[in-house]
Amino acid sequence: MAGLSELGRFSEPGLLIMVALADGPKHGYAMQDDIAAMTDERPGPGTLYGAIRRLEEQSFIEALPEEGRRKPYRLTDRGRTVLAAELRRIHALSRTGLRRLAMP
Repeated sequence: MAGLSELGRFSEPGLLIMVALADGPKHGYAMQDDIAAMTDERPGPGTLYGAIRRLEEQSFIEALPEEGRRKPYRLTDRGRTVLAAELRRIHALSRTGLRRLAMP
């Protein structure tokens, strides 16, 4: 199964969007708020919507019916699987790096 690495240099914004959607559907502005809370950096609209488009093309997320002027998105089952695998990979890398630095 393809993973986030297929998004190339756009994989980090994609990962952040998928984490933002992991607890339920959100529209773009809510995703920006959630990502800012996680990273202390708010993605710009170009970065956000470009990554959303690429995630939709990979069937990692899907748009839901619009709510007024807002268009919510949610993770697909494929997206949940890819996100879980990527988070496990990052977790293992982080554990190894911290152990090598002799940090808890």
